[in-house]
Amino acid sequence: MVSKGPLLRLLTAINRRRMKLLMGFAFVAYVASVWGNFVNMRSLQENGDQKVESRIEEAVAPLREKIKDLEKSFTQKYPPVKFLSEKDRKRILITGGAGFVGSHLTDKLMMDGHEVTVVDNFFTGRKRNVEHWIGHENFELINHDVVEPLYIEVDQIYHLASPASPPNYMYNPIKTLKTNTIGTLNMLGLAKRVGARLLLASTSEVYGDPEVHPQNEDYWGHVNPIGPRACYDEGKRVAETMCYAYMKQEGVEVRVARIFNTFGPRMHMNDGRVVSNFILQALQGEPLTVYGSGTQTRAFQYVSDLVNGLVALMNSNVSSPVNLGNPEEHTILEFAQLIKKLVGSGSEIQFLSEAQDDPQKRKPDIRKAKLLLGWEPVVPLEEGLNKAIHYFRKELEYQANNQYIPKPKPARMKKGRTRHN
Repeated sequence: MVSKGPLLRLLTAINRRRMKLLMGFAFVAYVASVWGNFVNMRSLQENGDQKVESRIEEAVAPLREKIKDLEKSFTQKYPPVKFLSEKDRKRILITGGAGFVGSHLTDKLMMDGHEVTVVDNFFTGRKRNVEHWIGHENFELINHDVVEPLYIEVDQIYHLASPASPPNYMYNPIKTLKTNTIGTLNMLGLAKRVGARLLLASTSEVYGDPEVHPQNEDYWGHVNPIGPRACYDEGKRVAETMCYAYMKQEGVEVRVARIFNTFGPRMHMNDGRVVSNFILQALQGEPLTVYGSGTQTRAFQYVSDLVNGLVALMNSNVSSPVNLGNPEEHTILEFAQLIKKLVGSGSEIQFLSEAQDDPQKRKPDIRKAKLLLGWEPVVPLEEGLNKAIHYFRKELEYQANNQYIPKPKPARMKKGRTRHN
């Protein structure tokens, strides 16, 4: 009979091995299960991350586009500028450089490669006229009134600062006189200190209501010294006197341009000049207002012709006054009818009482400019008018699309304080 002891021990050993084997299988199964769960979770997480990333990308994509658009808008694109070497590049100051004529002169000198500093108190000038140069290394804009002294290093000074249309210079006649006298004195003082050449933008108004026709530079004029236009007429006459006093006494190089009627883009729409009045009225379907009989004559030049004349005069050896204007003479009535035709307007022509001291005839004799400067106007009247009409039309559209009328807010009073009227 077999003893039970060894058999029992054998069975026990076998069971132990089975248990170990089962436990091993169980452990392997457990590890496999955990690993499977881990892999599943990882793949779920990756899928989830991909979904989150795709959603973030969808949300960020429009923002990226907006940032690109903003970068493009902030990246200033300037008109083409010629490169000039140090010996040829001049430091040029333009007073009134944000005005109608001044801004076009700024464009010309900047594109020619010079360093330009514009000084303006923005009485009639506008930053919009020169904003396309802001940030350029050759350009500087200074908010300054020439009635106050200015200390700056320059080679040339174009002194254009002054209101030039009757409503503007009559609005504050004392200020107009100060600008043309004290302002001119300050600029001549600056020219003397730094050895700069100064060009004075004078006017055909120094001839007043002329008794000589056409007007040449030797004509002394026929001006009412106490009339409503005298602040401008006499202001420019004394400015010319100052220039030649500084030239004779201090050796300052001066140039004097007597500018006749000029028109073109960047004119103030409500400055009261003939061109701007007629174009604005024709575009808005309002009557074209002619003061007097309309037989008064004017000669109109396009602004680019004037700018070329100013630069030619500044760089010439001509120190005596020079007329810059268009000798093609038209009556005010003819001009009104021409603008009506070019605009395609059905506006009527309305005759009003004649303005005081309004010159009856105005036509420049430009033989001196032709002979000594080789300058004469080249832009035909209708071509220039079409450009001005296009500009005014765009300005009216801009105003119509950007009107903002603020709502009045009730006044607030802080508690415990008495309001004094």
